[in-house]
Amino acid sequence: MTTQTEPKQRTITPFRYDIVGSFLRPAALKEARLKFKNGELSAEQLKEVENAEIVKLVQKQKEVGLKAVTDGEFRRSWWHLDFFWGFDGVERTIIDQGYQFNGAESRPETARLTGKISYTSHPFVAHYTFLNSIAGDDVVARQSVPAAAQLLFELDRVENKESTNALYPSREELLADIAKAYKAAALDLYAAGCRSLQFDDCTWGALCDEQYIAIMEQIGVDVAEYAKELAGLNAAVVSGLPEDLVVTTHVCRGNYVSTFAGVGGGYEPIVQTLLGIDNYSGFYLEFDTDRAGDFKPLRYLKDNQQVVLGLFSSKFGELENKEDILKRLEEAQQYVDLDRICLSPQCGFASTEEGNHLSEEQQWRKLAFIKEIAEEIWK
Repeated sequence: MTTQTEPKQRTITPFRYDIVGSFLRPAALKEARLKFKNGELSAEQLKEVENAEIVKLVQKQKEVGLKAVTDGEFRRSWWHLDFFWGFDGVERTIIDQGYQFNGAESRPETARLTGKISYTSHPFVAHYTFLNSIAGDDVVARQSVPAAAQLLFELDRVENKESTNALYPSREELLADIAKAYKAAALDLYAAGCRSLQFDDCTWGALCDEQYIAIMEQIGVDVAEYAKELAGLNAAVVSGLPEDLVVTTHVCRGNYVSTFAGVGGGYEPIVQTLLGIDNYSGFYLEFDTDRAGDFKPLRYLKDNQQVVLGLFSSKFGELENKEDILKRLEEAQQYVDLDRICLSPQCGFASTEEGNHLSEEQQWRKLAFIKEIAEEIWK
């Protein structure tokens, strides 16, 4: 049992009621993207629609009471691949099969190497500059990007292994180039005004998934060692960044058209490795179903770190039972002080442009519900 202290008002991310980042794409944006794909709209015209919809989104986030806002990932197709494609030496590639989810398969795209990974500039910096320019002084404009470990995970896929190994016979050189490119991108975002940077990372959801662990062990991969390699890569990126840049990470277990990936498993196999990464001030962890296990792994959370409990599902519009949420919060407090807990959905509402199966009205109602509960707990 932890020793409880009086909860304090939070002035930096993560906030007591928060979001992961992505929002359902509005109809006007979906239509514009389709027209652009069909050659009926120019890139500049698409950008104008994106700008207008992001302005509306930021205002809506403020209206629902959020203290940190994002651009909803409105300029992206994927939560991760679009960012990878922005690095030198990485290209968009069509493959035979998409990512496999529970009863669904995504579009068959990936990020594959065409040369050594490096950084010249990145379109996400301009995306953030626009968000920051419209956010105002009353909220934090937060940027979310996939973690460096996620890029390595993508390059290690069977479909990409040949090109990765051909360009990088040295694993150490591959890790060094990824870290260098990522750190350059982070510093460019900082120079653009970013003071809250979130690294989204599905690798940890896979590394504690019983099905994935079994598959890796069958082909001779030491999952624990792989986890250390991924953690080391993330640590290399986030170490030495400016002190006033708040860096957090979000762990996901699959979020595509309201489905999930794998069979599940608690955080215990990887929690010490994950929470051992220094310089993350907050961990957004998925806890909306029993697939994530119990809260016992939170005992390893450090005193200077926050955990954002994803107790609410972004996959469906129905509201959770408030008493169940309060009960789960009590359970979590056996292992972590209430002052180091925040609340959010377990993931974004649209990790890809397809979005989850709920309405925009339900999306906003769920966020209002989280705020209501948070204000009841942290008066």
